[in-house]
This record gives sequence, C-alpha cells and structure tokens, in this order.
Amino acid sequence: MTAMETTKDFPDFPLIISVDDHTVEPADVWQSRLPKKYLDTGPRIVRAPLKEISFLGGRFRPVMGAPGDDGPLGDWWLYESLQRPLTRLDTAVGYSRDEIKLEVITYEQMRPGSYDVPQRLADMDVNHVQSSVCFPSFPRFCGQTFTEAADHELALLCVRAYNDWMVEEWCGPQAQGRLIPLTLIPLWDAELAAAEVRRNAARGVRAVAFSEIPPHLGLPSVHSDDWDPFLAACDETGTVIAMHIGSSSRMPSTSKDAPPAVGSTITFANCCFSMVDWLMSGKFERFPKLKIMYAEGQIGWIPYILERADVVWEENRGWGGVADKVHRPPSELFAEHIYGCFFDDAFGLKNLDAIGVANVLYETDYPHSDSTWPKSRQVGEAQMGHLDPEVVERIVRGNAIELLGLTPEGLWR
Repeated sequence: MTAMETTKDFPDFPLIISVDDHTVEPADVWQSRLPKKYLDTGPRIVRAPLKEISFLGGRFRPVMGAPGDDGPLGDWWLYESLQRPLTRLDTAVGYSRDEIKLEVITYEQMRPGSYDVPQRLADMDVNHVQSSVCFPSFPRFCGQTFTEAADHELALLCVRAYNDWMVEEWCGPQAQGRLIPLTLIPLWDAELAAAEVRRNAARGVRAVAFSEIPPHLGLPSVHSDDWDPFLAACDETGTVIAMHIGSSSRMPSTSKDAPPAVGSTITFANCCFSMVDWLMSGKFERFPKLKIMYAEGQIGWIPYILERADVVWEENRGWGGVADKVHRPPSELFAEHIYGCFFDDAFGLKNLDAIGVANVLYETDYPHSDSTWPKSRQVGEAQMGHLDPEVVERIVRGNAIELLGLTPEGLWR
C-alpha cells in the first residue's frame, strides 16, 4: 500500500462512494430466473475437486476434476461447456497478503459480504464507504462469458436475468440506495444492446459495463460504426460506459511464461490503449453527452497520454486519419467525457492539475486482493493530505454523485 505524509487533518473525511467494487453472484441468480428448459445448460453451481490451475501470461486455466478425485474442493460455475471455479482472487478481503493464493474456494470460505447484501453494507460501514458500484464476477467484467456462449438466445436471457437480479435484489430495498446498479449488454448485437440500455435506464440505471478493447473479444472496434446504436442509447439516456481492467479478456503481459506479478504491475495498459482509441474515434463529437470511465485503471499515466495525443492531433492529424472526425484537441475531449478511477495512486494525486479534479473518481476494489478494505479511508487520508478539503470532497464522492445521477446524499434513489 503506497502512502505519503499527511499534511492536513481529516476529522471529517468524506464518506466514500466507490465506483469499482465487485459482487460474487449467489448460486441461484440464473437458476431462479431462466426458463426450465435452460436450467441444465444455464449457469449453475456444483462442488468438485480441482485437478490443476495456472495463471501465466495473463491467461487463467483451471481444470476441474471428476467426483472422487483427489484435490481441493471448490464451487464451480458450469455453463454450456464452461467450467469456472470460485477462487481466492474473487474474494480475498479478510486474508493477509501472504495468504492470498490462486486456489479454489467454496462460498463458505469467502467473506459473506462478497455475495450477501446486509453483510456487504456492514463491510462498507467498516470501511467508511457509503455507496458502491459493483462489477460482475462469473459473467466477467463486461459479460464476456455470455458473449462467448454458443447459444445466444440463452445468453440474452442470462444477460437480462443478471440485470434483473442486479436492479431488483442486489440494489433492491435491502441495499437502502447504497448499492448502485451496473448492468450488462449483449455485446454481440448492438441493437439488442441499445434496447437493454433503454430497458434498464427506464428503471433508473445510469451505468453499463463495456469492453476496454472490443476487438480482443472478436468484436468491432470503436472506430467503426457498428456500436452506434448502443452509443446513441447511452447518449440519449445519460448511461455511463464503465470499462474495467481485464474487460477485454486479455490482461496485459509480456510473454506466455510471465508471472502474474508482471501483468499486475501494468494493469493500466489496456486502459491507456482504450482511451486513445476513444479520443481518436470521433465518437465524442458525434455523441456529445457520452461519458466513459476506467475502473481500476489508476490515473498517474493520464497526463503524458493527453500531452502526446494533443501533439499527434496538432501535428499529424492529416496523415494520421483523424482530421475529418476529431475537430478539437484530445485533452479537451477528455475533460468533457472521460473519468479515471483509482484506489492507490499517490503519483496521480500529485499531478491532479494535469488530469483535472473533475475527471477523477475513488474506489476500494472490495473484495479483490488489491482492495484497500478495511483501510480505504486511511489510504485516502494519507494520499490526499496535500489537497484542499473541497478537492477531496469532489474526488471521494462529489464527482460520482454528478456522473451517476445520485441523490445529493450520495444514494442511488
């Protein structure tokens, strides 16, 4: 955990609105919502031993054993031919750093706040967090699991079932407005995606998950017109496009045998590439109310990328292929449309003037291994000690309230 010397006291450090946390979906999310004919192929949980597991070169490879085989028991999601275990990396809070290993676990072996609403609120209270936006686990960060499925009729039902659970249960009455819904779209069809954005916007949803680099999923890039129906729906409804690191199913790495520590150090890289894509795409000029945010991407890298993008736009936009669609400096587009999210970035906070106070959001990453829980307040106090209280207020909660259309008190509704 990085820290810098505190120069101001924070007796009233603002209650945190975390724009990047995670939920581990309860076992019945899909089994209780899918038509009966899909229950044997739709997502379901079984308990089985682990045969082997690896995470090298940014690729996660678990192999499920047969009943009676030796090996640690874990809970596995089965969906069509997919076998995906719950792992300690899905929910690591409450364990010391040295205890967090790549291993399979059961629901009983995870902190209940990972999947239970009242327990999540209690853990938020411990961590000085008022409200929280949660990304998925089994569907992956933007619903890639359903995009890769063979049966897209079933996959669409799965996307809608997840969104119904997210809005009606995870963010339902028990949550007291403190859990902010983030929904999925059927990434394989932009028209269906637009319809799902509008369906959820009609019930108050203001954020949707998307891939940082869609071509890594075999999907069109943001430079094409293919996504325009989806982007138009987001522009029309004020729905924020939220992109989490790893939402292109390819974590940054350098080689097939690079240990996870390499990728973990450069997790921001896909956000960097993605942001340049968006800045040079012309989409912000075509959809002027569009807003995007990069969850867990940190912010310290942003100033140089904006500086370089402006130089390229100024000097090379003719042969660079963007003169006819990007009519303003990329840094201006960033200021109006893009938000960086961080949980531990002292360097970025020292360079806020080059990023923009209005373009920064705070997060805690509960319950992942990088999470600052239960000390997110202390980390914030240490790293923001040089900032004026009004700036801290904006970063910790004010910008999120404005972006996500929350109540003045910081609640969903």
